[in-house]
Amino acid sequence: MPGTALANTNPASELSAAVLQRIFLQCSEAVLITDRNNCIVAVNAAFSEMSGYPAEEVIGGNPRMFASGRNEPAFYASMWRAINEQGVWSGEIWDRRKDGQLYPIWLTVSAVTDNTGEVSNYVATFTDIGERIEATQQLLHLAYHDPLTLLPNRLAFESQLELAIRSCERDHKQVALMLIDLDHFKTVNDTLGHATGDELLKSVAIRLRDCVRASDIVARLGGDEFVVVLPDIDSAMTVATLAGKVQHRLADHSHQIGVHSLYATPSIGISIYPGDGRDRETLLRNADVAMYHAKDRGRNNYQFYASRMNEAAGERLQMENALRQALASITPEHSPFSLHFQPQINVADGRVVGLEALARWHDPVLGQVPPDRFIRIAEDSGLMQPLGDWVFWETCRHIRRFREAGLSGLRVAVNISAQQLRHEALPMLVRGVLACYDLTPQDLELEITESTAMQNPDLTLAILNQFSDMGIVLAIDDFGTGYSSLAYLKHLPIHRLKLDRSFVKDIETDANDAAICSATVALGHNLGLELVAEGVETDIQREFLTRLGCDVLQGFFYSKPLPADQIIEYLRHFQPVTP
Repeated sequence: MPGTALANTNPASELSAAVLQRIFLQCSEAVLITDRNNCIVAVNAAFSEMSGYPAEEVIGGNPRMFASGRNEPAFYASMWRAINEQGVWSGEIWDRRKDGQLYPIWLTVSAVTDNTGEVSNYVATFTDIGERIEATQQLLHLAYHDPLTLLPNRLAFESQLELAIRSCERDHKQVALMLIDLDHFKTVNDTLGHATGDELLKSVAIRLRDCVRASDIVARLGGDEFVVVLPDIDSAMTVATLAGKVQHRLADHSHQIGVHSLYATPSIGISIYPGDGRDRETLLRNADVAMYHAKDRGRNNYQFYASRMNEAAGERLQMENALRQALASITPEHSPFSLHFQPQINVADGRVVGLEALARWHDPVLGQVPPDRFIRIAEDSGLMQPLGDWVFWETCRHIRRFREAGLSGLRVAVNISAQQLRHEALPMLVRGVLACYDLTPQDLELEITESTAMQNPDLTLAILNQFSDMGIVLAIDDFGTGYSSLAYLKHLPIHRLKLDRSFVKDIETDANDAAICSATVALGHNLGLELVAEGVETDIQREFLTRLGCDVLQGFFYSKPLPADQIIEYLRHFQPVTP
């Protein structure tokens, strides 16, 4: 009887079957069950949601209907071998949804046996791992790419360079490495902010990528340093052509960053496999040496590596370390630096009207180091700030000494570096030092180079206006050697133009130099400025510059730069030289 049959049924077994059915239907993980012939007999709701197939469309079918076509027959053969031998298989596989979209899943297939040990069913459970794979790919991309410029980073560059070297070694071909450093990029960050600097780096990255072939590698090593790898090059001339193209694209056209039109000139060092190195480290090191050689040659150029550069790089590093130690060793009682002073002569009456303070450095190992060498290194290595501050303080101390020695009516000129001008507190410092030595602003002249005046014009103008309001004379040094805008210069509160010695040197024999000097004097006077000519060494030069209308002359014709004690004696015995 049915009632008897129901009474004799095991309630626990009935409850277990019901619970298992609910678990199957409501499980959040997709489940598919087939019979021993791999014919689908059941799927749950999670499967239908994931695949897009309702149960009625798949029951009776074969799981092959979901195949993506991305897995080879050998893959399935291996999967079924594991199921038959071990009873279970797990792994990543791609399936196809009802709408045709391919998606990755993590699949586990288990064989279910009956009481006789024969396979009665196969149960497949799987989860969509698309998001996990995407996240993994994003992490891999971040690990090998610069997040700012989206270029390969140092890790990716090193790996790709190794592959390029091995490939070219096998085929007996050459690989070129170009290391690119942006000149004065720190100035952009310091004056306009890192956000502007970041936008400039992104613009540079785009232009670099546009300059090269699709097979070439462009990467950012960090900061403002980029690298280009050129596999399979024909000759050094090919690299030179591309380096010239890079230089032109980066430097000759401004980068419009917000309201700012910025220029990014590159210093490029080039090394070539196998002549300049047969491994990644050597090639990169030698390209770095060549890049610093490009900076020493005036920046905004490219240089090929040559073995002699290593010697020069070693000397430069030695000098930089010695300079750091020298600056650190300065005390009130002793300094490895000293000041020399060169007189400036008024053309009208032949009197000494001023002095220029010039730094000198004597190192116990290197000996007397020429100013043009250690000043450049100080600028490149960030040491110009402490050195420039020392020169300023020491100059004011000597001005006080000159006054106490009875020498009056002399204005002393001090060179101010671009690094010093980047600090808005500089005028406050100047006021403090003048007060410390009981000096007046009229005792001092501040000189900035033409190129310095063009860096961060807004901040430069603001600071120079403060100096001018104090009554300090301001001069543009080395005029004619930079790339200044006269429209900008005329707004600066300057009082003097110093004609660079490079134009004075051959003024007697070079018509171009003579014309430049004449035009500069006329320009300066039209702007109401006083003209100072540097580098006057002969009486003919003195006479020529006097005829042109220069107001003040300075050079070896009158005196070389002298230490403080000797300049005092010189001034006491000086006889005016009149036209």
